[in-house]
Amino acid sequence: MKINITEISQRKVAKAAGVGYLIIILAGFFAFFVLSTLLVPGDAAKTANNIKVNEWLFRIMIISFIIMLIFDVVVGLLLYVLFIPINKMLSLLAVIFRLIQAIFIAISLCFLIIEPLSFNYVYLVGQVFFALYLLLLGSLVMKSGYIPKIIGILLIVGGALGYLLESLMYFLLPNYVAIALPGLMVGTIAEIAITLWLILKGDKIPEISNNEESL
Repeated sequence: MKINITEISQRKVAKAAGVGYLIIILAGFFAFFVLSTLLVPGDAAKTANNIKVNEWLFRIMIISFIIMLIFDVVVGLLLYVLFIPINKMLSLLAVIFRLIQAIFIAISLCFLIIEPLSFNYVYLVGQVFFALYLLLLGSLVMKSGYIPKIIGILLIVGGALGYLLESLMYFLLPNYVAIALPGLMVGTIAEIAITLWLILKGDKIPEISNNEESL
């Protein structure tokens, strides 16, 4: 499908992406915090009891994950539109990785309802694709010329050393959290940084002119 991106305000896209990303962060923090209080690794019976006792909290957590999933797709598409003028192929590949991750999130939610202790296995496989997405997003940020390069560097480092390392270490080492934590912190800081920049500075990015792209 052909769209004329002169008809799309890149500034509005940036703002919308920032707000959407903020929703993802807030919903995700809440959902994973609740999840950490309910799941007991290696103890299915205690996990089931926690969920039964806190059923209303479990339901709210599921809704939060669904909100996060929906906005993952929305933000992925918005950032695709935003970075088309920077590099069309990188933008397309990035959004493909993010959509693949969204599919894994959806599958992991099914496991969370049916077999809660299997949630991490599926979710962290999907996180590999999210890490690849952040690597490409960081590259696009650095190529943009209007977003601070430090944010791009943080996205690349956070994606590679944070989310990717966490996913790989989860299946290899029992104490993976301690190893992956520094990278995860960088990844979290990077996502918060790009979110705040899009919200606060998105209205100052250069508008695109005389360019037609495929969406």
